[in-house]
Amino acid sequence: MNGKHGEDNSISGTVTTQQARIAYRARTHPQEAFVSLSHNLTAAWLGEAYRRTRKDGATGVDGVTSEDYAENLGKNLAELSERARSGTYQAPPVKRGYVPKPGQRERRPIGMPAFEDKVLQRGVAMVLEPIYEQEFLNCSYGFRPGRSAHQALEAIWQNVQRMNGCWMLEVDIRKFFDTLDHRHLRAILERRIRDGVMRRLLDKWLRAGVWEQGATTYPEQGTPQGGCISPLLSNIYLHTVLDEWFETQVKPRLKGRAFLIRFADDFVMGFELERDARRVFDVLPKRFGKYGLALHPDKTRLLDFRPPARTKEPGTFQFLGFTHYWGKSRYGRATVRRKTAKDRLARTLKRLEQWCQQYRHLPMRLQHRALNQKLKGHYGYFGITGNYRCLQQVLEGTRRIWFRWLCRRTRGGRGMTWERFGVLTTTVFRLAPARVVHSYA
Repeated sequence: MNGKHGEDNSISGTVTTQQARIAYRARTHPQEAFVSLSHNLTAAWLGEAYRRTRKDGATGVDGVTSEDYAENLGKNLAELSERARSGTYQAPPVKRGYVPKPGQRERRPIGMPAFEDKVLQRGVAMVLEPIYEQEFLNCSYGFRPGRSAHQALEAIWQNVQRMNGCWMLEVDIRKFFDTLDHRHLRAILERRIRDGVMRRLLDKWLRAGVWEQGATTYPEQGTPQGGCISPLLSNIYLHTVLDEWFETQVKPRLKGRAFLIRFADDFVMGFELERDARRVFDVLPKRFGKYGLALHPDKTRLLDFRPPARTKEPGTFQFLGFTHYWGKSRYGRATVRRKTAKDRLARTLKRLEQWCQQYRHLPMRLQHRALNQKLKGHYGYFGITGNYRCLQQVLEGTRRIWFRWLCRRTRGGRGMTWERFGVLTTTVFRLAPARVVHSYA
């Protein structure tokens, strides 16, 4: 083992130990507010934060890349630690870009913080996460250590099967990350975090502003997107607004069983009884309105999600890229099944089409390697039990798209024939076969 690797392991172990101490204090003193946390933001702590920060993201307003920052890493981290703890750190505005929304004319804004800002956000998140992990409930799965979207999908399956169907409330919060209320967020943070340095850093990120086309604006709502602090603040906010409220105030007042599954700002609720579902459906907009949030009227709906034996027209709903519907198991019993949502399937094939068009000039071996990586990544998420047919559709679509663009790169000569392409893709350039990666009961 070389010295550098051993030193990294030592720092990582020290950070983990300190996080465990913070978590123990938070767990054993649930009503206590932390007044001394900033001393953790040492250069070594930020060095571990740097290691955990993605290095391939877009640059921020300062144009500094991860490679630039790493050239004098020790000095940069020491200065960052000093500025953060002394209160002289100035959060730069977040550069804004846009990506198209699938099937819509409007575009979704994305944030690109400066790399140094990402490192500091990661360092602060590493301090706050152990505290709030002791409070977060089991219904929350998004952006939490040891939790994933597939666990959320499995939790929905288990709950619906246990109730033999339910009334499902599918909810969409309108522009959640852009409308999160700063005043309410500060009040929620005040209950547990009273360290002045940490609170000032959080406030600086909330007020940092957005840089777009040479001008900086300062929204009074929303969280700084692009860094890791935004998902954490969002989880803290929705834990109070939704999770805690549902568990302590809603469920005790219901006549039947109910469950909530949330992944970041996406969530669904299931109810054993229709009257319980309608009561919550009526009160939910008022609850969110109290905290400055609004539900999307067209995307929030209540549906009858019971098996065909119990209802004439069982509905379907989408969550985390999958369409959930009732089907039959291999034994002929009614069971919840999931398949890739149509919009996700179309988006995947469209992106493959764009990639093949842009890189059709590359040698076939490089195209083959890249396409296999994309297919394996798709299988890694959508490859769940019962979704094999949709995986096969993506594979066949990829094969047709690749062939079409290979044919178009030859001018005046002999182009690629389907027969030759078939031989190549079954021998030398075989595409990754569709496979189920996540096996559910």
